[in-house]
Amino acid sequence: METLKTAVTIAGENAKQSAFVVWRGFQESMKKASEYGYDGVELALKGADDIDAGQLRAWLREYSLEVSCITTGQVFADLGLCFTHPDPAMRKKTIVVFNGLIDLAGEFGGIVNAGRTRGFQGPGQSREETEKLFVDTMQTLCDRAVKQQVQLIIEPVNRYEINFINSLDEGVEVLRKVQRNNCGLHADIFHMNIEDDKIGESLIRNGEWVKYIHFADSNRLAPGLGHLDFDEVFQALKTIHYGGWVSVEILPGNNPDEMARKAIQFIKPKVVAYNSSL
Repeated sequence: METLKTAVTIAGENAKQSAFVVWRGFQESMKKASEYGYDGVELALKGADDIDAGQLRAWLREYSLEVSCITTGQVFADLGLCFTHPDPAMRKKTIVVFNGLIDLAGEFGGIVNAGRTRGFQGPGQSREETEKLFVDTMQTLCDRAVKQQVQLIIEPVNRYEINFINSLDEGVEVLRKVQRNNCGLHADIFHMNIEDDKIGESLIRNGEWVKYIHFADSNRLAPGLGHLDFDEVFQALKTIHYGGWVSVEILPGNNPDEMARKAIQFIKPKVVAYNSSL
């Protein structure tokens, strides 16, 4: 069983507000992440050309960090691309962008996330049509990703943000139809608090599919600043023998540095205790 590692979400300095991250500016963000005690950074990108691979390699080495995952919220929010788009040309563009990110992840992190980029049930689309478009696109991308030894993970997002794949149960139901071994679930504790029956039980029930975790409290601030029971979360992760990343994706508030510091101060002792019990 792998140990747990901590990460924090970052983006480029010109990323729009739609990039749901704690910090902007790749190098400065990595410097802070290292100083605060994070093990890695989660890169929010809208395309592989957002960052120079050579510079990324050098920064990771300089700050003793890893890439935990490449996330794609900006691909949906800024570019309007998704797996279930009714226009075949737009779906093709989505695949092209993801292919670039998958290739980048082949060297950095080995995981690419699809949050809202997995798409939604649009006007005039049936649930069956939406699922078929999703499955077809996922299969194409997973076939590309397997060659790079990359996992493609789907993040269930709450109903107030999208109308397709809201809970872990729903995610598993749809992913089974993809019939690929290199896809899985990205469990976000904030969204689970809205959509899943009980966070711990849902993690355990769907444990074989859970490949990555986002941490945020009930108010979407740093863990420890809301009412969620993170001891329950850690116990569930132990039950399913989860090893890998727990990444902080939170609202940065008026002081992103302080929010990132509070997050790592809260979760680091729990991660250390978890790892020492293995």
